[in-house]
Amino acid sequence: MLAHQLRAAGIAFSHQATGPDFRIDDDGRRIWIEVVTPTPANVPAAWLDPADNGVRDFPHEEILLRWTAAIKAKADVLIGNAGTAGYLASGIVAPEDCYVIAVNGRLMRGYDGAFDALYGISQFPFAVEATLAVGPLQVRLNRKTFEASQPEHQRRCEILKPRGLPVPADTFLDAKFSPISAIWATDIDEFTLLDRSAKMVAVHNPEATHPIPVGFLPAHDEYVARILDESTYQLDRIEGRTAPPEETSVVVDVPA
Repeated sequence: MLAHQLRAAGIAFSHQATGPDFRIDDDGRRIWIEVVTPTPANVPAAWLDPADNGVRDFPHEEILLRWTAAIKAKADVLIGNAGTAGYLASGIVAPEDCYVIAVNGRLMRGYDGAFDALYGISQFPFAVEATLAVGPLQVRLNRKTFEASQPEHQRRCEILKPRGLPVPADTFLDAKFSPISAIWATDIDEFTLLDRSAKMVAVHNPEATHPIPVGFLPAHDEYVARILDESTYQLDRIEGRTAPPEETSVVVDVPA
């Protein structure tokens, strides 16, 4: 399905016997795309296969943990982990190449198709929550005056697990992951070839050693973080190549 989207966008690619799933040679730049479709492990059955059309809980943390796990797994494939050489050390991906992780969230969507698998509790894509420390909306209350602040997004650098250590949610704010250019986040299945519209966003790594151009990947929204100072960045939402031009921004505080 992702290959179909690349072809529809006029992007030529090839498959390799070893290494990432797609190789794109674009004007002297080599772009690799590694694809993963996370399974809905620990996502409640009541979400995946609801008994009726009534109210259901949104298991946003369980789904987000699947996104973070998928992104980490494909980051390890590139960078290496626990003594295992990655694509960079083996020479499959050159240091000057771009590397994109494509995550298809289709399996974490409810079987009834009522909700897609792209957007989390913050109203930003799960790919933003998993990489740029963006948490749910919150309101601060003054204990003395009981005055409420304007709604703002929490800074969430870790996600708690039912068991084990917390999972980092600030991948793109960590220089270790600078070889990753972007996340191409999608919710695509076989019905996309018929009448279901393809839902795709691109989240760019502000620390990327070799970024990809905004507008290169097929996406209706792109998210670009611009570092303002050591503790703050501005996250711009830019309409992608599959949508009319428009731009909005939000400023997010991050740890120094």
